Amino acid sequence: MLSNFGRYLILMYRVFSRPERFRVYFRETVREIENLGLNSIGIVIIISIFIGAVITLQTRYNLESSWIPLYLIGLTARDTILLEFSSTMVGLILAGKVGSNIASEIGHMRITEQIDALEMMGINSASYLILPKIIAAIFFNPFLTIISMVVGIFGGWVAAVVTGALSSADYIYGIQYWFVPFYITYALVKTVFYAFIITSVSAYYGYHVQGGALEVGRASTKGVVYSSILILLCDVILTQLMLA
Repeated sequence: MLSNFGRYLILMYRVFSRPERFRVYFRETVREIENLGLNSIGIVIIISIFIGAVITLQTRYNLESSWIPLYLIGLTARDTILLEFSSTMVGLILAGKVGSNIASEIGHMRITEQIDALEMMGINSASYLILPKIIAAIFFNPFLTIISMVVGIFGGWVAAVVTGALSSADYIYGIQYWFVPFYITYALVKTVFYAFIITSVSAYYGYHVQGGALEVGRASTKGVVYSSILILLCDVILTQLMLA
């Protein structure tokens, strides 16, 4: 573990060294925004709308007491989506989709000796391949989080109205009641940390692949697993620091 951590730090030092040509890095960053960000909007929307609906319905069906106001269901769904789902859960989903893509892409370049060719041409392959991915994810993932928040709350409203579990007025009043703007800031800060973890950890395992196609698959799996573990650990630490 210490060996991997040391190699990871060395790789990050190379990644954040001064770029040779800023124009090339900017073009690569724009391309990665499309690959890692725009192409993830669909899955974020689909998952968010269903999770928002499930949170609302489960909260409604578990609150049987007549002493509890129904608008608290909307409040509970809103805070659950803002505090955890749209940041942490979406981060775990992106770790599976984006992280595996990054690890397999860089791993394939390693086993086909494309990275060695870049090094022979005097190019800092670590910075050229990984830095645009990190910048793209840190830039665009907060937008995915905001989209998830909006769609998740909307999905809860649709589920409440369609099933008759809750009136539209009660749900809307609940999502407006006692709103804390800092919750959005908290979620976006976590998203930035998660974006860095997903891209850097997955890129590390892909960059250090040794062997053939089978090892690329293993590196992709390791990237997803360790990214997910670090996201959960980071969630605990940031929650303690920012909400305690």
